[in-house]
Amino acid sequence: MLSKRILLIVTTAVAPALWGTTYLTTTTFLPEDRPLLSATLRALPAGILLLLLSRRLPRGEWWWKSWILGVLNIGGFFLLLFVAAYRLPGGVAAIIGGVQPLLVALLASQVLRERLTWRVIIAGAAGLFGVSLIVLHARASLDVVGILAALGATLFMASGIVFAKKWGQPAPPLTTTAWQLMTGGITLLVVMLLVEGIPVSVLTPKNLLGYAYLSIVGTAFAYVLWFRGLAGLPASTTAFLGLLSPVVAIILGWLLAGEVLSPLQVAGIAIVLGAITVGGVVQRQVLPTRSL
Repeated sequence: MLSKRILLIVTTAVAPALWGTTYLTTTTFLPEDRPLLSATLRALPAGILLLLLSRRLPRGEWWWKSWILGVLNIGGFFLLLFVAAYRLPGGVAAIIGGVQPLLVALLASQVLRERLTWRVIIAGAAGLFGVSLIVLHARASLDVVGILAALGATLFMASGIVFAKKWGQPAPPLTTTAWQLMTGGITLLVVMLLVEGIPVSVLTPKNLLGYAYLSIVGTAFAYVLWFRGLAGLPASTTAFLGLLSPVVAIILGWLLAGEVLSPLQVAGIAIVLGAITVGGVVQRQVLPTRSL
């Protein structure tokens, strides 16, 4: 039983690890001036691919539930994340995102009746501190709109995790992931056409390669693993695993982009991994989840 749980945690952790490759992929392969196009091409093709594989549409109440979850986990989250990324230094945005485990734990204690323990609170605070050591620089500047967007993205994702856990999954993870990616992707498409308009520049083969990786590997595959894990793990456990993203991003920068890791960043990585272990891997869900 324990080995199955550990295996589920490990496979779920692959998702945020893959999301940690997004920054390097974006800066290396994607055009700089079309954030909404990038978000749309990341979500919508992945949803179409998974929907073709699953060949199943939502029924009944799952039409509106899928749309809400798609906006929370995909559409709104991606949109606000890109706004924050363009208006804030990456370090500041990552630190605000580091609040997510604490926010999910608080929401889960109220909505799902998952017990909020001091171990989770302390581990969440330690994870936030570790992320700040990894990514924050003294020259980081603040922008009110960017901060609000980053907070909104964190709230959207945290709410999406909790409500996805509360409502359960009426179909296999591949199918429910397809529904969310489709609804989120369609929402992003509408916003993109209103804000950025129809793309006029021709995408290069390099751009297409980057979009293909982000959509197929970093989104379709990653989100199937994510929602599969969310179905079998406490909501707060998956939230702690999300802290792996900045860790993977900084390690890739060191390995592939020639960036230098400072002692504080190494300490931050160790603290984050410790927080994930204590707050996510070790904890157990001790109170039952309420059903509809």
